[in-house]
Amino acid sequence: MALLRAYRRFFVVAYQFLPLLLAYARDRKRFLFFGSGRTVDSATRRRRAQRLLESMLTLGPTFIKLGQLLSTRPDVLPPEYVEEFEQLQDNVPPAEWSQAKQVLEEDLGPIDERFAEFDTEAISGASLGQVYTAKVDGQPVAVKIRRPGIEELVSADLRVIRFSIPILMRFVDEARSFSLETLADEFEKTITEEMDYAREREMLEGVRGNFVDEPKIRIPRSVPSHSSGRVLTMEYVPGTKISELDDLDELGVDRHELAERLQRSYLQMLIVDGVFHADPHPGNLAVQDDGTIVFYDFGMSGRVDSFIQEKIVDFYAAVAAQDIDRILDTLIEMGTLSPTADRELMSDIMELAIQDARGDDIEQYRVNQIVNQVEDTIYEFPLRLPPNLALVLRVATVVEGVCVTLDPDFDFIAVATAYLRENGFLEDSARQFVEDRAREARQSVESVFRTPPKLETALDKVNRDNLAVEATLVDDRNVFDRLAKRLILGLLLTGTVLSTAILYAFSAPTAAIVPGVGTVVVAVLLLLSFRSRRGIRATPQFTRQSMRERRED
Repeated sequence: MALLRAYRRFFVVAYQFLPLLLAYARDRKRFLFFGSGRTVDSATRRRRAQRLLESMLTLGPTFIKLGQLLSTRPDVLPPEYVEEFEQLQDNVPPAEWSQAKQVLEEDLGPIDERFAEFDTEAISGASLGQVYTAKVDGQPVAVKIRRPGIEELVSADLRVIRFSIPILMRFVDEARSFSLETLADEFEKTITEEMDYAREREMLEGVRGNFVDEPKIRIPRSVPSHSSGRVLTMEYVPGTKISELDDLDELGVDRHELAERLQRSYLQMLIVDGVFHADPHPGNLAVQDDGTIVFYDFGMSGRVDSFIQEKIVDFYAAVAAQDIDRILDTLIEMGTLSPTADRELMSDIMELAIQDARGDDIEQYRVNQIVNQVEDTIYEFPLRLPPNLALVLRVATVVEGVCVTLDPDFDFIAVATAYLRENGFLEDSARQFVEDRAREARQSVESVFRTPPKLETALDKVNRDNLAVEATLVDDRNVFDRLAKRLILGLLLTGTVLSTAILYAFSAPTAAIVPGVGTVVVAVLLLLSFRSRRGIRATPQFTRQSMRERRED
């Protein structure tokens, strides 16, 4: 039955995506089966992204979540798609109360026995769950219930995505095919975790414990006795939506201070605690009357290992110091940038990014603009983002957007630099830098003492004519085979031309026909060897000129 539902769902999804797939096919071959390719400009990509966004909204919960995940993966999609998918809000009408009631009572028992009061009107609806208000032991609580029947729908959609991967491979280049396959695995893991409310409660309590001593940060306390894998009950904490600026002004809240507190809280999650709330859009952030920030919905959350934490610190420190080489080194160490990338080109990109973000005041620049420039580069090279790093990237950009909404003059980097300095991270980074340079200096000194004896031995062998040098050349493209072929063809061409000329000169035109035909054949073969598309020349996909043109645009 599940397989049959997946097949039916496949045709529904195919109907939504078929026009776009045909457009992508025509990009490669104008008339589908023949013809040259088409150049697609940014405006066309954005129109297609908007149509794809509409299709995802039509297809429902699983594809809304897929779009949200894709908005964190600039290594898979062009920037126009990433920007459009960032608009996806997890906000859909709630299911019928009778269906939600069945889920609740199956997991917790009769409502009248477990809750003193229960309001059957949902206060919010999301793609995977919906939230109600109730009372437990006289205390107001919020009850999050997994959407009825969502498991079957998600299971069918995951099968459809698996079916679709081989088809999608035909519409992407080889470099991105691996990213698509790993993305399917990542998405299945992400959506399965988000449907597990027991995991969400664990993450919520983990983050809450880390901020227990922060009076201006509020994270609702969970109620374990009234929670399960499909139901999460937590204390009800009302507040004003953080994007409602007029309401915040009426409360007398200092918006700059609020933005700084929000950024510092996320820096603590990412750099200090290693567990973080990964969906900081305005619907999941509220402000109480005294300026306390309230965090909701820990379904999308993640962990950061110590290595990535260290590299995040290095990245912020390098950006604050405008040290391009350190920025590139950090991106390479995190796995974001390929070690084989054109370093000079990347330096140009980073310099332009900093110039774009800097503005009139040399100290004022935005980290998300730097990240956006890097995202564009990631797609065009292309490179890959580790899954947790993609979530970190999403958090950084969304939080910066919220902060700038609160205070248009908010200096993201200045606050981050101050936080790192206050907590000793910049000193640690500087100390590690000095230690690394000291180790390199020590190794250089050791080399100075080791090299002369070895050099003297080598020179003695040269003096005795007893030095042999063995080298191995790697020829993955068969360059030497092609050069040898061209050399042989050239010699043959020379021979046939001379033979034809001699026979013709000695008044033997008929006899000269045979070597003349051979001359033509050999000449054609030699010409084709130079015109072959498998030659040693290559056309770069991303050049400095194209970068400058984009910069001018």
